[in-house]
Amino acid sequence: MSNEMLSQEEINALLNEETAELTPMEKDALGEIGNIAFGSGATALSLLLNRRVELNTPNVELSELSELIRKYPKPCLAAEVDYTTGLQGTNLLIIQMHDAAVIADLMLGGDGTSPNAELGEMEISAVAEAMNQMIGKASTSMSSLFELRVEIAPPRTRILSMKNVEEFNSEFVKDNLVAVVYFRLVIEGLVDSQIMLVIPYHFAREMAKTLIDANEQEPVEGKMAEQPKENRSKPVERKADGSVRSVQFKTLEPTPPIEGPSNLDLLLDVALELSVELGSTKMRIKEILELGIGSVIELDRLAGELVDILVNGKLIAKGEVVVIDENFGVKITDIISPFERVNNLQ
Repeated sequence: MSNEMLSQEEINALLNEETAELTPMEKDALGEIGNIAFGSGATALSLLLNRRVELNTPNVELSELSELIRKYPKPCLAAEVDYTTGLQGTNLLIIQMHDAAVIADLMLGGDGTSPNAELGEMEISAVAEAMNQMIGKASTSMSSLFELRVEIAPPRTRILSMKNVEEFNSEFVKDNLVAVVYFRLVIEGLVDSQIMLVIPYHFAREMAKTLIDANEQEPVEGKMAEQPKENRSKPVERKADGSVRSVQFKTLEPTPPIEGPSNLDLLLDVALELSVELGSTKMRIKEILELGIGSVIELDRLAGELVDILVNGKLIAKGEVVVIDENFGVKITDIISPFERVNNLQ
């Protein structure tokens, strides 16, 4: 029997133990996910709040859940997100209460300078909608990033006291280890703070591995790998002696046109939806909640101005409203050019 001592790695292998850590590559992958996914989320939030919003380049660290609570003992607002397609797991987007109050005030028609100190049901609902929009945009970006369809369940928003681990669901408590992605949140003139994306350890590694694998995939067999432009002009053929010469292609003879109906004829019976848009406007949640019978909504169009005629939601013409046998109709007065129509369909 050998008297050699076992290394720690061998002991871990015998005990079937796994060292809990995030490699530098995994941290970079999680940072990239946060940077791209929640960058688009910040854009969505900017549109909702009508303020410039920035989520700066994130930092990633591995932490015990109990240690995270110790470092951030103040109550916060959290949106819990379950991934249902493409990825299987959950995570938490955590925002400080003051920042949530500012977002709620802006969503409800205020200027964000004097938010309510306490978040009521309406304020929480407003912030929940903002976080839903952010997370929805983030999941769409993840689909492109991972090159697979990523879908989420509707986020659940609640207040965390950050006093004990029992507030978190079993996925977080199971390992008592979480990957924390920190973002610097800046809302123009109002907030310069920090939000956190908290991911259970094993799910964080799965997300990182998915991105790493997507980036390491080989070109699909049968497809030509990307080449520099200067190499694409002349195909080459390698001879047995190793030299290279240009390929000579046989001249192709023109073929007579195929008689029969044109391709366009095949589409003539396809049904399209035509609609007429009188005008539109943007309203905040507070204003929508205040609507009632008899309310008047001011549109972004003057009286007597032409209405838009759309096909499948794309503008093709303008016209004026007329009445025909007690029914409304539209008299077309202007059709946009074919070039503009094609651009609108893109």
